[in-house]
Amino acid sequence: MKKTYIQLWLLSLLLICGGCNDEWKDEQFENFISFKAPLGSEGVSNIYVRYKSDQKTSFQLPLIVSGSAINDKNMSVHIGIDSDTLSVLNFERFQNREDFYYRKLNDQYFSMPSTVEVKAGENTALMTIDFTLKDIDMVDKWVLPLAIKEDASYNYIANPRKHYRKALLRINPFNDYSGTYSGTALKTSMEGYENETPIVKSEIKSYVVNENTIFFYAGNIDEERQDRRNYKIYATFNATGGVSFRADNPSIKFNVNKDASYTISEQMDAVRPYLLRRYISINNIDYKFTDYTMVPNVDINYKVTGSLTLQRRLNTEIPDEDQSIEW
Repeated sequence: MKKTYIQLWLLSLLLICGGCNDEWKDEQFENFISFKAPLGSEGVSNIYVRYKSDQKTSFQLPLIVSGSAINDKNMSVHIGIDSDTLSVLNFERFQNREDFYYRKLNDQYFSMPSTVEVKAGENTALMTIDFTLKDIDMVDKWVLPLAIKEDASYNYIANPRKHYRKALLRINPFNDYSGTYSGTALKTSMEGYENETPIVKSEIKSYVVNENTIFFYAGNIDEERQDRRNYKIYATFNATGGVSFRADNPSIKFNVNKDASYTISEQMDAVRPYLLRRYISINNIDYKFTDYTMVPNVDINYKVTGSLTLQRRLNTEIPDEDQSIEW
C-alpha cells in the first residue's frame, strides 16, 4: 500500500513538472518607451547645465524601454516639443499668477535631434540636448517640455502614463558661484531702524549671469514678488578675491558702502570620505537700496549687511565635475 502511494505521488509530481514551461523567459509586460525624468515637488524635473557663454553644453536625457525581456528590435523614437502640457501645468499650479508661470525655453537656447535610435538588444538610449545659454535671463523659470510622439506607423509604443512619455525639464544653468546660499548671517534693516530686529532669510537663491557673475534679489525680495525683476543685484567675482556689486535699475537707488570679498575652502566629508564639501563665502556685504513698489508712492529704504555662504557637494569618484555635483 505504501509503495502505491509513493508511485501515485511520483506520477503527480511528473504531471505537474510536465505542465511547467519557461514562461518567465517570455515578455510579461509591454515594451513601452519612456523618459527618465522624474518630477520634483515643483511639478518639473530639474536639470543642471554648466554655463558657457560661447560654447555648447550637452545634457544627455535617458530613454528607457520597459519590460521584463530584452528589446529585440531597432527603434527610431520620435521626440517633439509639448507646449500644451506646459500650459496645463502652469494653470493648474499657479492659476492667474502668470509671473509664476514656467516659460518654454526659446529655440535660440537649445538644439536637439528629432529622433533617438534605440538598438536591438539594448533597453536604454541617450538623447543629447545641446544648450547655448548666453544672455539668458534667469528671472524667468525656463522649461523645455518634451514628449514622445505616437503614430501607428512607428515601431514602438510610448508609455501610456503621462509622466513617463513626457519630460518637463527645468533648466538650471550654473557656474562656480551660483546656487542657494545660507542667508542667516545677512541682515536687512529699514533705514533709521538699524537697532531693531533685522529681517533674516534662511536661504538666498542666486542665478547665473555669466561665468563669473551671479544675481540675487535685493534684501528680503525673492521669487514670490511679482516685480522681482526690478530688484536684481549683480555680484561679479574676480580673480583677486574681490566681489563687485551693481544694479541695473536706477530706481532702487543702489549704493555700496564698502568693498566685499570672497573666500573658498574645502573639506572632505567625515561620514562619506569620497564627498568633497566646497564652501564659498561672500564677506563684508554692505549696501543700501530702495523698495519703491511695495507701497505705492512711498520709498522704503533698506540697509543690508553681513555675509553669505554657499556649500557645494562634489562626489570625487565621478570624473566629470558637472555630474559629480550633488544638488
